[in-house]
Amino acid sequence: MNGRLKDWARTIKRDVHAIYLAAGDPRTPWYAKALALCVAGYALSPIDLIPDFIPVLGYLDDAIIVPLGILAVLKMIPPEVMAEHRAAAALAAQRPVNRTAGVVIACIWGAFAALAAWLGYRYFTD
Repeated sequence: MNGRLKDWARTIKRDVHAIYLAAGDPRTPWYAKALALCVAGYALSPIDLIPDFIPVLGYLDDAIIVPLGILAVLKMIPPEVMAEHRAAAALAAQRPVNRTAGVVIACIWGAFAALAAWLGYRYFTD
């Protein structure tokens, strides 16, 4: 069981990288590129929307959102394009990190923190 889980995790990693590569391919439809960039950005982001230290939900979002997003993107990308990019992803030594998506998510968290601070200030000063 543990070996199958590790194989599944490796497949997910490879497919995320392949989707990232396929998003830049001109043979990929525009709507598939948009979803592929969102899925790859979320999967490769160093920051999660739901932090991992939150019990159950922290890891559950990664275990559900990323595979479902990959399945949706795989249905949109032509199979020959995906096969080519899966081979390229398998050969790649390093997984890319999408720092832009991480910055966007950090800005969202910062905006919510600023809004909460402002609302708290208004509540206690009025």
